[in-house]
Amino acid sequence: MDQTTILVVEDEKKMARLLQLELEHEGFAVDVKYDGLDALEAFYANSYQFILLDVMLPSLSGMELLRRIRKQDAHVPVMLLTARDAVPDKVSGFDLGATDYMTKPFEIEELLARIRAHLRHTVMAVVPEPVLQVGDLTLDEKTRTVKRGKKELELTPREYDLLLFLMKHEKQVLTRDQLLERVWGFQYAGDTNVVDVYIRYLRKKIDADEKHKLIKTVRGVGYTIKDEEK
Repeated sequence: MDQTTILVVEDEKKMARLLQLELEHEGFAVDVKYDGLDALEAFYANSYQFILLDVMLPSLSGMELLRRIRKQDAHVPVMLLTARDAVPDKVSGFDLGATDYMTKPFEIEELLARIRAHLRHTVMAVVPEPVLQVGDLTLDEKTRTVKRGKKELELTPREYDLLLFLMKHEKQVLTRDQLLERVWGFQYAGDTNVVDVYIRYLRKKIDADEKHKLIKTVRGVGYTIKDEEK
């Protein structure tokens, strides 16, 4: 079973470190960000199963970050952490889509218990995910089957992983560094040109014989996949 990854967004570094240590001790993978914009970039580039979000953040407030998260993902549990216990603040958070709310200072045992409870509820509520689709391109994660229309495409494992990440972030412009990090991993020490090479491989298999091209180059930035016929 894949390890649950939690995004911790907390500008107080001692608190962030404490949360990271406690969560890792519970067996979670933890990604820590100290300001709102860094957290938003991380959220767009990664897949998290739970988010701990401080309300008072530099660069982008926790409430605005929550609003943007909910525009992209309506389901990931988000727990707000704040020193303010005023009812209007809680109402604002819940109205923006917060799953839960804890006021500082809090007992770490209660925080962990709430996280476990929300994750259990999320697992119980999960329904089989639909096949990913962009235009007439489909990808079935369960069977690892990729089709363009009725034609099944044969992809290498790396091509499949790259396409999967692109499709999970449909319409988002992904940089070469983001693709290199998420598809090839931190351990890859090669040139970012490898991304261009594999994009070219994918295009030959997905777009070469098609009128409507799905994989787009954003000059000077990276790549995206989208159906412009919608």
